[in-house]
Amino acid sequence: MKPRFRRATIADAKEIKKLVDIYSKRNEMLPKSFHDIYENIRDYHVAVQKNQVIACCALHIVWENLAEIRSLAVAENAKKRGIGQILVNRCVKEARELGLPRVFCLTYVPDFFAKCGFSRIDKSELPHKVWGDCVRCNKFPDCGEVPMALDLN
Repeated sequence: MKPRFRRATIADAKEIKKLVDIYSKRNEMLPKSFHDIYENIRDYHVAVQKNQVIACCALHIVWENLAEIRSLAVAENAKKRGIGQILVNRCVKEARELGLPRVFCLTYVPDFFAKCGFSRIDKSELPHKVWGDCVRCNKFPDCGEVPMALDLN
């Protein structure tokens, strides 16, 4: 059975949190609070199978020319099926439709994002992200995430 892809709804927030928690507890992703998920639920795309969220990914607008792909999480039993790449592609497509020239991610799995067309960049290219979000993170300044970007022009 193939998963269905759609925009997230409020009802998906608890399952999104469970997926993100799996990776954050293994230090493979930064944690997200329920507050953050609910506040940004419109950013999320999900993959659903048998009425259960099996993967999620968010496109978060950072500035007039920049958006972030974040919170990509795929359930263990749904890995290696291309679901993560489909979700990233959906977010990239949305960024293009919004007229954004660039998307970026901060990731612990740069090889995956390289397969999606992203290239490594220096964090200094993301001042809005660093001074907007990163400085408030308990892992700042050394979280270990690799900054990558995809130019859409």
